[in-house]
Amino acid sequence: MFGMFGGFGLGGGSFDSNYRAYPVSFIDKGDAEHADKVFLPPSALDRLASLNIEYPMLFKVENRKTGRSTHCGVLEFIADEGHVYLPYWMMQNLALEEGEIVNLKSASLPKGTYVKLQPHTTDFIDITNPKAVLETTLRNFSCLTVGDQITINYNNRQYFIDIVEAKPQAAISVIETDCEVDFAPPLDYVEPTRPEPTPTPVQEQPVESTSEPEVAEPSFVPFRGAAQRLDGKAPSPSAGPPAPSTSAASGSRSSSGSAAPGRPSSSNGAAPAAPKQKAGKVISAGGNRLAAKQAAAKEQKVCMIYVVIS
Repeated sequence: MFGMFGGFGLGGGSFDSNYRAYPVSFIDKGDAEHADKVFLPPSALDRLASLNIEYPMLFKVENRKTGRSTHCGVLEFIADEGHVYLPYWMMQNLALEEGEIVNLKSASLPKGTYVKLQPHTTDFIDITNPKAVLETTLRNFSCLTVGDQITINYNNRQYFIDIVEAKPQAAISVIETDCEVDFAPPLDYVEPTRPEPTPTPVQEQPVESTSEPEVAEPSFVPFRGAAQRLDGKAPSPSAGPPAPSTSAASGSRSSSGSAAPGRPSSSNGAAPAAPKQKAGKVISAGGNRLAAKQAAAKEQKVCMIYVVIS
């Protein structure tokens, strides 16, 4: 199958050959599991030396049975003739079984400027400095291909990382290049639920009334009549309640008649003037004491007692 060229096909100025794939654990190279480099037979070195191959040597690895492909570098030329030894994670990406045929073809890749990675679990983000761990791991890699899943070992744990984006193309070289690294949310990341804000009740503004304010009806006021003295004299302004209106006074006179028997009423309805009477006299201490007391009592009654006409 591999002919006289020990597994190489005639590719002119490019390397293109088929090999049987086996994991690197078959040649006790377990450290190579953390990189993307393969082991080729010594005859491959002779073939590459005769071709105009760019350095570093990069290859496209393809499982033509499934159509899956990736890219890799070469670490050593110590494999058995017709065999190629690959990291086990690379065989998984290519869906290769032990001893299946895989095609290797020389490739020229541009230097990468940007790569986006996506961890499988949030445990990788919990590392103290995940970018520093990733930078240390990628030093063992020569190229990255979108769609690959690489493995990072840190503190005796394995973290699986997907290559989800690369620039300037889907396959890039990461040898001696300044490449920006970005992270996508882990596959098991769950967006925290935010509590819904409580709606603030809207206070209704009081509606201003355009109608005129109602006038309060007058309440009942007692003792609105005019005061009258029993002695017929006109009451003093400060001696009684305020004088009623003309209508109230005339109404009270019409309902009660004349103020006193034998007293004539005036033609205009006003209260008649009371006839003047002599004020009582105070008897000296040498006279009749009983007469003096009676006169003082009469004078007090005349001055203090009022008749209120309602």
